[in-house]
Amino acid sequence: MTESSSDDSNSWNQSIYDRLHELAEKALRRESPGHSLQPTLLVNDAYLRLKEQQNLDPADRSLMLAAGATIIRRLLVDYARQRKRLKRGGKDGRGIPLHISVANDAKGLDILELNDALETLAKELPRAARIVELKFFGGLTGEEIAEQLDVSLRTVNNDWKYAKAWLYRALGPDTESNQADD
Repeated sequence: MTESSSDDSNSWNQSIYDRLHELAEKALRRESPGHSLQPTLLVNDAYLRLKEQQNLDPADRSLMLAAGATIIRRLLVDYARQRKRLKRGGKDGRGIPLHISVANDAKGLDILELNDALETLAKELPRAARIVELKFFGGLTGEEIAEQLDVSLRTVNNDWKYAKAWLYRALGPDTESNQADD
């Protein structure tokens, strides 16, 4: 590897790392006060796992960021599960609240509930669930998502609207009463 290609590689690595750090900070700002996971620890773990991936093309920035979003989501879910296990018998056992904006309303919810909802949505409409993951955990733009999924921007926007409404219905304030009626 020549010195200039090494510099390009280091610059690219720093660019991806910096973007993942922004995503980690954004994700952790949604967490409740007193959350002990730090953005640098989260991004370091995500970045190392991303670098271990053999099936990714390092030249494809949007692919690397999409994979990074998935890794960050998994790390946050694993962390929430660990915290929930430690908190069993706590106040209500709901775990770590995470704030998501769906259908223009902010709602505090548990990241495990969000993960379960995304898994359920993925059974109905996998592309919409992936769009939520890429937007929410990855911070990708509509254009980047369209490129990543090889669909039009209009398709991304339509699926995003559908997914927001679906999540609002699944995780909204009337969820418990809706389930009781079933």
